[in-house]
Amino acid sequence: MAKIGNFIGAGDLSRSIGLKNLANEFWNLSPAELIEDCILQGDGMLTDTGALAIETGKFTGRSPKDRYIVSDAITESEVWWGDVNIAYSPDKFDALHQKMVSHLEKQDIYVRDVFACADSEYRMNIRVVTETPWSNLFAYNMFLRPSNDELSQLIPDWHILCVPSFMAIPEEDGTRQSNFAILNFTKKIILIGGTGYTGEIKKGIFSALNFILPYEKKVLSMHCSANIGEDGDTAIFFGLSGTGKTTLSSDPNRRLIGDDEHGWSDHAVFNFEGGCYAKTIDLSREKEPQIYDAIRFGALLENIGFVDGTSEPDYADGSITENTRVSYPIHHIENIVVPSIGKEPKNIFFLTADAFGVLPPISKLTHEQAMYHFMSGYTAKVAGTEVGVTEPTTTFSAGFGAAFLPLHPAKYAKLLGDKLEKSSCKVWLINTGWTGGAYGTGSRIKLAYTRALITAALTGKFDHVVFETLPVFDLEFPSTCDGVPSELLNPRNTWSSSSLYDETANNLAAKFVKNFEKFAAETDSKILNAAPKVLA
Repeated sequence: MAKIGNFIGAGDLSRSIGLKNLANEFWNLSPAELIEDCILQGDGMLTDTGALAIETGKFTGRSPKDRYIVSDAITESEVWWGDVNIAYSPDKFDALHQKMVSHLEKQDIYVRDVFACADSEYRMNIRVVTETPWSNLFAYNMFLRPSNDELSQLIPDWHILCVPSFMAIPEEDGTRQSNFAILNFTKKIILIGGTGYTGEIKKGIFSALNFILPYEKKVLSMHCSANIGEDGDTAIFFGLSGTGKTTLSSDPNRRLIGDDEHGWSDHAVFNFEGGCYAKTIDLSREKEPQIYDAIRFGALLENIGFVDGTSEPDYADGSITENTRVSYPIHHIENIVVPSIGKEPKNIFFLTADAFGVLPPISKLTHEQAMYHFMSGYTAKVAGTEVGVTEPTTTFSAGFGAAFLPLHPAKYAKLLGDKLEKSSCKVWLINTGWTGGAYGTGSRIKLAYTRALITAALTGKFDHVVFETLPVFDLEFPSTCDGVPSELLNPRNTWSSSSLYDETANNLAAKFVKNFEKFAAETDSKILNAAPKVLA
């Protein structure tokens, strides 16, 4: 066995994670070395911009029904068990771990030492052990990269073992199928097998931090983007897929802290990551110039197609998957904050693509409404976005990221409420969806109008504007905004039939209330009272 690359004294994989009798250990190779190995092994190719393009195999996205958390003394009474957080036995974990270790005997592995959390007070050291060089490149891109001095002293807090070629046997291993991602908070190990989708690595650590930071550190972990203005003011943007989170936080007049995962401590907002993991379907320089120009040497493209006979990516090609992706280090973007830390936010934006055309383009929320809408995490899918969706359908994802929340959503909402009480932060609900009617009748709110509304909120222009109140949802919205037609601000006035609007608004309100029933037992009455008022 040979150890190759930059490894440290604490690099005994036998003691730390049970790996032994390996062929070669490749430690902390440079991106160029990893890319070379990938190409030589026939697992990838360079595009015309120098990015590495690979295919992840059978799985081209996360598999939420195959994500487990070991139920033990730490998690048993604290995790919100159910369809999102599926319990797994410690004994099964140990047996599966040993099988993976045996599977890797006589094989080459790649080791990457990185850390998460830009704020050193909450730093988590991570050792990622991968079967493939491109998975290792993903870890390099996505996590924070230690300096040589930091690397020489790094002792891992957590280990990730990622082995796509290892398949579980469900009847023996207690999994649903052959792929799995399993978190063990006692042993601080994440096992990933049967899937080459790199996002499982990133989301594994995000899920771990979503337990550790709120539970142990009283830090609010958030699935959001964040940026900073010229005056040093921080803004954060929550939103599910298709709501405009990446687009709206990419502002040439503001610097990016991070695009996906952050913590909010008593004194700062900090990025968990050192990179970006962006969707590339239908990408163009016109739509997303920052992402487009970041796809160069060192970036990792997943499951894209190519223009016939060339090495030019065809970003419109969704033949492998609609979930085409790119990962790249955050320094591939010019307009960033270094280190990735900002002050406490002055503005928070909840983004929702309301396909029913009910919600105002912008609303100012009370603290109680903020916690209610945070726990609701509402958006809507429209016809054609998924097989079987023929009309607008409501989607609720607690905290705008329920798939990654080990604790009950009320605990995250309480942390948010505590922070709002101690700050002067304003919270806004932004509808990036429809107006003048539901999807199919109304029209999508123009991006230029949404940007103008967000800019007005960020610059304090709404401090001197009269607000009106929308019935049923009890939302306050401004009567005027520069650059936005006033008639658009009250959604009821944009419909040809006010009675049809009222009916649609009432139906949507009922869906909010129905969704919230599962939270009621653990939710403060003040938050419950912020629910929409369904009319009889």
